Amino acid sequence: MTSKLILTNEVSGLGAAGDVIDVRDGYARNFLLPRGLATPWTKGGQRQLDQIRAARGKRAIASIEEAQSLKATLESKPVVIAERAGENGRLFGAVASKEIAAGVKATFDKDIDRRTVEFPAPIRGLGEHRATARLHEDIFANLVVQVVAAKGAVKA
Repeated sequence: MTSKLILTNEVSGLGAAGDVIDVRDGYARNFLLPRGLATPWTKGGQRQLDQIRAARGKRAIASIEEAQSLKATLESKPVVIAERAGENGRLFGAVASKEIAAGVKATFDKDIDRRTVEFPAPIRGLGEHRATARLHEDIFANLVVQVVAAKGAVKA
């Protein structure tokens, strides 16, 4: 069985706020609805959908230039993240999107939403890695993430 929902927030892999989607009942009931990411589709919900789309349209027009300049800023130099690592260069854990968002704040003094940061494979070692941040519907910034050993790292 599937449920027809209206997304109230952007969900990676599903769509942006205001999109009407069909998902499995369990996914809707256990994930999207309890977290407030979606509401059930109704005729009354259609009005809410129109309001979300209008607000998104106003924001998008104003922020396209801002997103382009932020993209240029983020791609200008690598984001440096210090993590604890063993002697062989493997991290204790992995670098998450939260750490990348914090690294962007520290390096560039710009805020990005951690939920828009994606990487092809988990970052589990020291060195240079790639990540992508969606700044706008069509604008993606390709980040270079430089993972270095934190001072006082434990030697394995």
